[in-house]
Amino acid sequence: MTLLTQYSQIDPAAWDNLLRKSSVTSWFQSPEAFLFFNSLNFMEAFVVAVTEEDKLLGLTVGYIQGDGGRLKQMLSRRAIIVGGPLLADDISNEALTLMLNTLRKQLSRRCIYIETRNLNDYSCWEETFEACGFSYVPHYNFHIDTSVSELVDKRMDKSRRRRIRRATENGVNISCENPDIKGFYDILSNLYRTKIHKPLPPFSMFEQLGKMPYAKYFIVKDSQGKTIGGQLILMLYQQVAYAWYCCGLDKEYHDLYPSIMANYAAIRYAADKGFERYDMMGAGTPKEDYGVRDFKAQFGGTLVEHGRYLYVCRPAIYWMGSKALALLKYLHK
Repeated sequence: MTLLTQYSQIDPAAWDNLLRKSSVTSWFQSPEAFLFFNSLNFMEAFVVAVTEEDKLLGLTVGYIQGDGGRLKQMLSRRAIIVGGPLLADDISNEALTLMLNTLRKQLSRRCIYIETRNLNDYSCWEETFEACGFSYVPHYNFHIDTSVSELVDKRMDKSRRRRIRRATENGVNISCENPDIKGFYDILSNLYRTKIHKPLPPFSMFEQLGKMPYAKYFIVKDSQGKTIGGQLILMLYQQVAYAWYCCGLDKEYHDLYPSIMANYAAIRYAADKGFERYDMMGAGTPKEDYGVRDFKAQFGGTLVEHGRYLYVCRPAIYWMGSKALALLKYLHK
């Protein structure tokens, strides 16, 4: 069994083969994802892989990131593995254990916690994750089946279809060519500042994504051509589309439903282009009432709970950080 901890050590053909065959594939575990994360100066990308008899069995792409100034950085520095590790369906417990323990060893001194944000079902490996110190945390998501194009609209809530028709009649149009990324970012930035209360990556990241073949913007405009919302998706092999960032001036343009139209345009694109699935990238935890979950539910997807795996490297700092974030959330209510 061989451990690989450098991007240059991993055979591109073997990586591509694992992406195409694994049942837990996601764009976020692709070479493109690593190279993109590694190009950003506000995060630190990492990759760990394990092979046996020259066969790539498991691979993890992630990044380390902190927020704000020195104190906030200390309380928020975490390692995030979006999508969850990329695993061969026949990976052995020994190989998975080696990879998870290596991640713990390499990251424990550099961050407060390690979190996998699963986009597929990892339940068959749960015992191995837990044996390596990773606790399961319930978390919802919606998967929309886009494999049969003509069924996508029919599965949506009737009120959702009615609002889409009304917005179209009122002159909404969707722009994908030469997208107004700055207009999109301005709306998104205001949303994160006033409602979500979480840090937003800098504009340069979104500008860079506009040049990438695996990313696509759907910009919602009113009849006068003003940007009023949008959706950014990432795409894997025309197989799965991932809804990464979405925003809309819904109060100001309530009769145009910009957030609904942004999501619908991306879902419709995935269906028309033959994608198997549209992944809505999270719908909160079972313990919380979550308006975003109610919003996403009306697009006709299937509610899934693939959860997250969490390993706390520094329990005391993690506890302090959790309390501080809970207080900030309470103050912003």
